[in-house]
Amino acid sequence: MKKISKSKIAVTYALALFEAASEKKAVAKVYDDVKKLQAEMNQDDTLVKYFANPLWNREAKKDALAAVAKKMKLNAESLNCLDIVVDNERWNVIREILQEFVHLYHQKNNIAEVEVQSAVELSTAQAKKLESALENLLKQKVLVSYLVKPEVLGGLKVKYGSKMIDDTLLGKLNRMEQVMKGGQ
Repeated sequence: MKKISKSKIAVTYALALFEAASEKKAVAKVYDDVKKLQAEMNQDDTLVKYFANPLWNREAKKDALAAVAKKMKLNAESLNCLDIVVDNERWNVIREILQEFVHLYHQKNNIAEVEVQSAVELSTAQAKKLESALENLLKQKVLVSYLVKPEVLGGLKVKYGSKMIDDTLLGKLNRMEQVMKGGQ
């Protein structure tokens, strides 16, 4: 039997969820549900461990899932997708499925996902100025995730799509080292 990668499975399920939500005109609601689920899973890993446990039967998992959905006030489309994930025993890739749905949502709504690395945390004013500059550069709304990485020493590394702008001190030192090695 051919093994299918986790990312391909996640994309397939995320696309199915997106299409189902689109048919019901509930994409924004499902997006909100996905963000709630991601926040819950990041805060407490118990939910993922419970539903991925092969010792629990599907019906018990679905009953528990319905209770969780009710408590979190999840949309019917979101619950339906989660039921399918349980039925197909794919809960071990739920994080990836949710993340792929978020990527699809951003893509369809012309929102660029941007990652910014800096040696220190940016001030609110710096972050706003950077986001404005990125929106002008990319000609679309941006959603920026900031990572503090002291090893970059200074400056910024900006990743969006398949592109990267490395204006960090570490990047400059590495490029200078390459030039010096090439000149020998």
